[in-house]
Amino acid sequence: MLIIGCSKGRHIAQKVAKKAKTSYSELGVNKFPDGEIKVRIIANVSNKTVVLIQSFYENVNDCIIEVIFAAKTARDLNAKKIFLVAPYFPYLRQDKRFNSGECISIEAIADIISKYFDGIYIIDPHLHRQKSLSNLFSIKAEKLTANPLIAEYIQKNIKNPLIVGPDWESYKWARHVAEEIKCSYAILEKKRYSGRKVKVTLNKKIDMKGIKGKNIVFVDDIISTGNTILETAKKLRKLGAKKFICIGIHGILVENALQKLKKANINLITTNTIQNKTSKIDVSGLVAKYVKP
Repeated sequence: MLIIGCSKGRHIAQKVAKKAKTSYSELGVNKFPDGEIKVRIIANVSNKTVVLIQSFYENVNDCIIEVIFAAKTARDLNAKKIFLVAPYFPYLRQDKRFNSGECISIEAIADIISKYFDGIYIIDPHLHRQKSLSNLFSIKAEKLTANPLIAEYIQKNIKNPLIVGPDWESYKWARHVAEEIKCSYAILEKKRYSGRKVKVTLNKKIDMKGIKGKNIVFVDDIISTGNTILETAKKLRKLGAKKFICIGIHGILVENALQKLKKANINLITTNTIQNKTSKIDVSGLVAKYVKP
């Protein structure tokens, strides 16, 4: 087996190879002056199982082209099987045609990946109406979850936590983490008006008295603009909450999200599915369990 670190996966791939005790190589990636991508597989892949590791963030479309070119090249060079590990995978939000003529991006991207790979592993995919990856991809597709790693982090570092899911989309992550460490949790309700404007309301089932004196730990899969977390913290401060920690799996962090959260005295911690300053939870061991030779 050969693990290949793509441009946005190298920070994890080398650790995975070491933990899985298998060979490692980086993917050669360059750009021409006009923006076209040039990809080169450096190691010998003939008759080997190849695992490409790539997170899809920042220049998302370039990341997609990169892995397609790499997979096609590996096939041309007689790789035995080709797998994709995606710590963060894109284009899953648009899972139905909300308005006439819209592309259902989740289906389009699944079709493309299925054509070039024998299997795919995704850490905590952002699925809603689609409950299983196997319904999307025509190849072997497995979901990995960072929930146990988040639970372990909270147990080791945060006393007296109250786990809060800022909306029903975060329910499965917040509830699973809370149940694993046997602490209380609450799920709030969110109404989204746009990609940047949201309104958060308190669920009537929340024990208001139970909020006081707790370390509020927001748990969510994606932290993008941070607006949902900011709005939720504003509501809970009125009920006596003082200390806020936000733990996200995928720290996309656009539009100065980190700075906005810091200004609001919210400490942000993420996994390293996307590498940034807040990445304190390492997922390489999780991946290594699935890619052992």
